[in-house]
Amino acid sequence: MLPRDPAPVTSVGRGASPRVLVLNGGSSSGKSSVARELQTVLDGVWLRLGVDTLVGALPPALLAGDGLLLGDGGAVGVGDGFVAVEDLWMGGVARMAELGARILVEDNFVSGPSAQERWRGALARVPVGWIGVHCDPVTAADRERRRGDRTSGMALAQARAVHTGIRYDLEVDTTTEPAVAVAGRIRRHFFAMQAAGGTS
Repeated sequence: MLPRDPAPVTSVGRGASPRVLVLNGGSSSGKSSVARELQTVLDGVWLRLGVDTLVGALPPALLAGDGLLLGDGGAVGVGDGFVAVEDLWMGGVARMAELGARILVEDNFVSGPSAQERWRGALARVPVGWIGVHCDPVTAADRERRRGDRTSGMALAQARAVHTGIRYDLEVDTTTEPAVAVAGRIRRHFFAMQAAGGTS
């Protein structure tokens, strides 16, 4: 069962469809699979951008020191250097949305509610939908093991922690529901007219 922490919050105004969908979930929770399905079922061109895109673009020096901090048991922390670059990244993503791009943001809020607040500040000028992507910790850990491209223990450490204190418009669970079904549910929630065959 999904947690019922804070009340839902939305940046989507009445009659407005989101221009940005932020999917927050732990490592191996299924965010990328859901985002790829959303690119198929949503009208228009939606760009997938996320924390992995940012990390892949960083110089090696920032992946140590005060950058991205990888600890034992899959723990991940962020230093001041990473946060400074991430703020620029968030601002750039927001500017793309302001110029008309439709964006799917895949993130894992390892720094908690402050990460959501920073995104909220950056995206203040565009309609946003906030989605919590949950997955049972054991299932996520099994996916991590089968993938073989993630730090061992990361999925288990993040499965519940990244959702603590975060407020969503919609929460989904990929433990047993396939990505295509989750994407359809997201489409119906945020784009009711589009899902019914109208325009969004």
